[in-house]
Amino acid sequence: MNRIDRRFTQLRADRRKALIPFVTAGDPSLDATVPVMHALVEAGADCIELGVPFSDPMADGPTIQRSSERALSRGAGLSFVFESVRKFRERDADTPVVLMGYLNPVEIRGAERFARDATDAGVDGVLLVDLPPEESNEFRAAFAAHDLALILLASPTTTDERLQLLCDDAQGYLYYVSFAGVTGAADRLDTGAAGERLHAIRQRSRVPVVAGFGIKDAASAAAMAREAEGVVVGSALVAALADATEPAIQARTFLAPLRAALDGFPAIVESA
Repeated sequence: MNRIDRRFTQLRADRRKALIPFVTAGDPSLDATVPVMHALVEAGADCIELGVPFSDPMADGPTIQRSSERALSRGAGLSFVFESVRKFRERDADTPVVLMGYLNPVEIRGAERFARDATDAGVDGVLLVDLPPEESNEFRAAFAAHDLALILLASPTTTDERLQLLCDDAQGYLYYVSFAGVTGAADRLDTGAAGERLHAIRQRSRVPVVAGFGIKDAASAAAMAREAEGVVVGSALVAALADATEPAIQARTFLAPLRAALDGFPAIVESA
């Protein structure tokens, strides 16, 4: 088992829900990236999704788009991302780190080299928004050789046939996109409909199912945690950090209420 598997095994044993914050590497500054990661863990993060800045983030709304633009303007490329994880690992050997981004930077580096560099740095999983599972064999093989989980996405529009493929191939955790749209559109989150879909997916998935998109605060995190085995919070956190004079303090302040809300749901239902 890699760190992701170990963490979810422990969460299930402790009957707790996973809290997974997303931040963009290099934003609000290059120097803030690693301190913010540590602050999130101190505030109760179980896993960190670290965004790889990209010029054309098609699945992301304006908040994360702008954070990517700012990070790229500071020079936060893939090498910076790997170095940030390496520095994070100097103090934290246990918290899983998942890179979230797009296929182009991986293709440029090459699947095998990317996988080797990622695991050498201490990365545990990768979520590539624009990599269809039907076209992922090369990357899956290269990642598997380095014990790097390929995290897959499901959505409200995923067909039943495709959902079965995702559930069969899922590694680490399955990320459920709570509504059809881009990140940050919290007003589009229908927790009732998302909860029904999550319940059905959990019966089929062999890995934990977490929910993201539209989760912005303690209330929405708690609502989604009724069916999800974890929640991802991204745009709201990125926005809170954007103008922070002390980003690490702001990260702890933002995340702590979500941790408290999730701890109000002690039971994690076993996946089928």
